[in-house]
Amino acid sequence: MNAIKISLHTKVHKWIDTIGFRLNESQTNFKSNVTTNHYFFKTFNFFEKSKNNDPENSKFLCFDTYGETIKVKSLLDLQTAFFENISQL
Repeated sequence: MNAIKISLHTKVHKWIDTIGFRLNESQTNFKSNVTTNHYFFKTFNFFEKSKNNDPENSKFLCFDTYGETIKVKSLLDLQTAFFENISQL
């Protein structure tokens, strides 16, 4: 299972680098060691939370075109939400 999580982290970061996402903000809660990164591209935003900067513990969250939250369990989840959002422009 750990290999899947690390693989998802790698795939997501490779894809966001290819598309041209920008890191908007990064916040770290030093008490809980959780870092939240906010990425954006045009009108699409998503968040990555990681504990202890460990890719194995990274979780991704994005929003669909109606503003509903989507937990990203695969790169396809993120890509679907992204392309639906961009198609609304």
